[in-house]
This record gives sequence, structure tokens and C-alpha cells, in this order.
Amino acid sequence: MLTLISLFFFHHKTTSPLPQLPLQSKMSSFNVTPTMPSNLTSNSTVIPLLKVESVTSRVPAHTQYHMVLLFIYSVVLLSGSFGLSLMVRNLQTNIRSITTIAVLNLIFTHFLFLVTVPFRIYYYTTHQWALGLGWCKTVSGMIHIHMYVSFVLYVVILFTRLLTFYHKAEQVEVYRRLHALIMSAALWLVVIIIVPCVLHFLYGQQYDHIKDTHNNMSGHEASDASSYTHCFQFGSNIEREYAAKVFNYVISILIIVVTIILTALQANVLLILYRKYGRGCMSQQIFWAQVKSLCFALIMVVCFLPYHMFRLYYIEHLDLQDINEVFLSMTTLTCLDMLTFVGRGTCRMCYQGQRA
Repeated sequence: MLTLISLFFFHHKTTSPLPQLPLQSKMSSFNVTPTMPSNLTSNSTVIPLLKVESVTSRVPAHTQYHMVLLFIYSVVLLSGSFGLSLMVRNLQTNIRSITTIAVLNLIFTHFLFLVTVPFRIYYYTTHQWALGLGWCKTVSGMIHIHMYVSFVLYVVILFTRLLTFYHKAEQVEVYRRLHALIMSAALWLVVIIIVPCVLHFLYGQQYDHIKDTHNNMSGHEASDASSYTHCFQFGSNIEREYAAKVFNYVISILIIVVTIILTALQANVLLILYRKYGRGCMSQQIFWAQVKSLCFALIMVVCFLPYHMFRLYYIEHLDLQDINEVFLSMTTLTCLDMLTFVGRGTCRMCYQGQRA
């Protein structure tokens, strides 16, 4: 406080010497209430207090949802890895089945995404990104690739089973393997060729470094603040490009409509089977196959609908980017879909045990 008082008099160009007043009287004349502990001197408290303030001001601002995101991605990594390991171990491949080929592609899609999840966990733990812009764009883009590829594969699985049920079509062995392979090749060709071009030329062009919230920083403090960088914040691209905004509107509405229609049709299938077999439907293999399809439909409802419904609002309110990341993380819960295969077998064994 003695230093602050001397700076005040120097600012007003007062040349007269300061009166030798006690510390308490000097503070009271300027309406300043001392807050220092009684066992410390003024010279020993001013510098540490200023040091603490400068350090806390350099903490990144957008970290309020990092604990929630850390929890979600940790659950996805552990449960998803467990589900994939069980599925790969128990899967009986039938290369003539489109559904099986789609499930194999779904497993591979989940695997590629789970490889990038530890980097997200690292970021949400340390609150800073030090792995470069290129890898940041790759990890950030991978969650969108995972979401859209998973959605396409879900649609293929559900549409194939619904088409077989409603039209009473038998499984056609001729060309089925060829059709499944062509579908897989076309899907991954798009992912391998088009997606890297989008990530390199269009995605994340306005990536910014996190700096101190105070713009008047200089010297050593400014260099420390610029060392903090943040990732997964590319909402400004939507604001810059009108085409990107329209594309997001179309994709979100399309996913919402398709998800609702497929879920309603799948629920109607179970209703038809229940009316046909009554309580005996539990012993029908076709019923459990359709239950598994309903699980895929419900996964789409739980994981995709909240994000895309919120995204319709977020596109016009880009300041909610952190909340958008939370909704986006919910789409990764599709990695738990492989547990439905294990759950279906458990339910059937329990039901058969009760009947016995």
C-alpha cells in the first residue's frame, strides 16, 4: 500500500515530501481498508497477492463442462472397448448377409473413433492442447465421421430388416455378398477420399489460441497466456460460411425425420408380432431379432435426436459452443450398441429359465 500511495502522489506531480503518518492513518485517508493478516508486513503481502491474481487469470475460460465431458468419454472408452472385444469374439460372420456386413463396418467405425478418445480425455484433463492443429482437426473431425457413418449403417440395418419383414421377402443369396461389399467399399471410399479434403481445406480454418481474458497483457504474462491452446472449438466456420449453415440445417432435419420414421416402423413390427403370437412371441426367434432392431432404433433416438434438435438452435446461437460439445459427446454413446447383442442373449436365457 505504501507503493500505491507513492504512485498516486507521483501521478499528480506532488513534490512535497509525504508526511510521516502511521500506516493505518494513510489507509484511512484514502478510504482503503487493510486486508492483510496481522502477522505479515505490507512488503511481504502485496507481491504474492498480485502474483496469485496474474496466475489465475491465465487459466482457460472454457472449462466449465470439461468434467462432464471427461466422464462421458471415459465411460465410452471403457464400455465401448469392452463391448467391441466381446462382439469380435462372439461374432459369427455370414458374408452373404447385408446385416452382418453392416455390423462389421459398425465395429470398425467404433474402433477408429475409440482410438481418438484418449486424446480427448487428455485435453479435458489438462485443459490445454499441445499436439498441433492438424491432429486437433483430425480428432475433432473423427467424432463427426463416427456419428454420420454410424447413422448410415443403422439405417441400412433397420431398412434391410424392415424390408424383409413387411414384404415377406426371402433372403436372396445371389449377389448379396457382392452388394454388401460394394456398399462397404463405397462408404469407406467417401470417408478416405472426401473427408481428409474437407478437414484440410474447410474444417477449422479459424482455429484460435486461447489467450488471457485481459487484452492489456504484455511481456512475460502475454507469452505465458499464449501457451494455452484449446481444441474442438470450430463453430466459427458455420458463421463464416452460409453454405455450411444450410448444410447443417438439412443434415440435422434429415436425421431427425429418418430416426423418427424408422423407430415408429420398428415399434409397429413388434406390435404386429405381439398380436400374432400373443405371449408366445417370447419363444419366437423373429421376435428377438426385431427386438435387437428396436434397440438400434432406440440408440438412434437417445444418441442422435438430442444433439441434432439442439443443433437447430445452436446454429443461430454459436455462443453455446461448449453446451454443443456436451450434446455432441452423447452421440458417442453409440459405441455401447454392441452390448445389445450380449443383452439379448441374457434376456433369452432368463426367459427360458423362467419357463422351465
